[in-house]
Amino acid sequence: MKQTTALEILKAGHNVFLTGSAGTGKTYLLNQYIDYLKERDIDLAITAPTGIAASHINGMTIHSFFGIGIRENVDEYFLDSLVQKEFLHKRINKLKVLIIDEISMVSPDLFLSIDKILRAFKYPGKPFGGVQLVLSGDFFQLPPVSRSSNSSRFAWQAESWKDAELKSCYLTEKFRQSDQSLINILDEIRSGEISEESMEVFRSCYRKELKSDFKVTKLYTHNKDVDRINEQELESLSDSPKIFRSRNKGPKKNIEKIFNTSLVNEEIRLKKKALVIFIKNNYEAGYINGTLGEIINFDKNTGAPIVKIFSGQKIVVEPEDWKLENSKGEIKATVNQIPLRLAWALTIHKSQGMTLDAAEIDLSKTFETGQGYVALSRIRSTEGLRLMGLNDVALRVDQLILNIDKKIKEASTKYEGNFQTLSTKEKDSLAKEFIIKNNGTIDKNKISSNKKNLKTTSNKINITQKGETLKLSKELLAKKKSVPEISKIRNISVNTIFEHIKKIAKLYPDFDLTYLKPKKKTLDTIFKAIKKIENKKKPKDFLIDKTIKLRVLFDYLEEKVSYEDIKMALIFYYTKEK
Repeated sequence: MKQTTALEILKAGHNVFLTGSAGTGKTYLLNQYIDYLKERDIDLAITAPTGIAASHINGMTIHSFFGIGIRENVDEYFLDSLVQKEFLHKRINKLKVLIIDEISMVSPDLFLSIDKILRAFKYPGKPFGGVQLVLSGDFFQLPPVSRSSNSSRFAWQAESWKDAELKSCYLTEKFRQSDQSLINILDEIRSGEISEESMEVFRSCYRKELKSDFKVTKLYTHNKDVDRINEQELESLSDSPKIFRSRNKGPKKNIEKIFNTSLVNEEIRLKKKALVIFIKNNYEAGYINGTLGEIINFDKNTGAPIVKIFSGQKIVVEPEDWKLENSKGEIKATVNQIPLRLAWALTIHKSQGMTLDAAEIDLSKTFETGQGYVALSRIRSTEGLRLMGLNDVALRVDQLILNIDKKIKEASTKYEGNFQTLSTKEKDSLAKEFIIKNNGTIDKNKISSNKKNLKTTSNKINITQKGETLKLSKELLAKKKSVPEISKIRNISVNTIFEHIKKIAKLYPDFDLTYLKPKKKTLDTIFKAIKKIENKKKPKDFLIDKTIKLRVLFDYLEEKVSYEDIKMALIFYYTKEK
């Protein structure tokens, strides 16, 4: 199926499974549809199962969006606690379209939980609460790591997949790889048969020296190899290491569960110039799970590492909490540690979704079907491949996936034929009906204005410095625009807008922000909580700049006040009220 046809099917409002081999432009098509929805003022959520995957589409992790922590399963007790959370009501009640990228990494349990949550918040009798469900991914990629005794591994094995009545859109045109030999290799892996010509390509890439102008990422199958390479690179740096040890609270067995089910390390050694990757989401601080950066220094007072991420932003990295909760939401163990890992080398799992100019790949210890396919599909051409080893498992794919892929292709071809029998007028009518049903706009002037704002913002963000982007937010604040309005106009996150407001409040004390104040009752409640926390003087409750941590205040208020109101109240408390 061509991208243009798939886009028409999406616009018609169908639940869609968007798939195809590596390089067929699934993410590009998703972004086209995302822009289409934003231009028509249709509320959507962009999610993915991991932080790295979410960062590639400017979205959130599924777990963060639905507020479920590290859970895969959602029981009735926990579901009841979720529906009592105000911030989730505000987030989900207005939701019209849910996009999930990298669906191959979503377990059946998690997929079923998404269905349960959406039904609980929206329409119980409709699959996924009646929102349009857009799934994107390739089941030849790596499956999720199973935490369940359930033998099912893939989202399509969940009963809720069938209930969703997804229209399969199997993209066939290749866009990413410019190298025909690599395209052939990937297609052969998907067919389950590797030719002698492809094996000859692999032999030619064995321990090949790559061009010096390539930035080479090392991809390995096992954490121990990645750790070894990262430690070697760290030792090559001249400075003495700074050692950060975790602070643990709870029974040893529960603490071990946290270390076994997350990326946090009990001890991490860091130096200036070390390449690192963030392993936790903290939108307020400016990073998500998967953000890459470099250590440029350590804070003189606290010793906290200062990381410069690739956007140029500098972040003082503070310890974060990893918590283990039971089904009732009770905390059974906590690990407090710097949310960083070394990142000269990555596991193939963590590379999923990346596009690399060159990579050193070792497939000699492959243990999971699909690992070879994922690793090889990260690169643009075999010119950028340095192959360190290959074993019998490396080029295999799951027989179950070979079988289901054939059925998905057939379903895609069949529906494409049916859809193409519709006239242009009928397709336009379906698209218009979907927009109106979801409270979007069909006003051409409004759409044109939104499109212009999205395009202008995108261009300005690429060419402007931070001072200029702050100025753009200030101009919109002067026009009394709300935070969501500014976010939509500028096509940047709400959290970034809050950071802009905080800076503007400090730089321009007389600038009028009073229209953004929460209601007086809410503001008084938050201010009282701030003063009580300040009086307790617990160091762990405060950031380096002596302001209260957002999460501390949110928990103190028993999650009854929204993050947005708390953020705004903190701005007024620390800038306008003092």
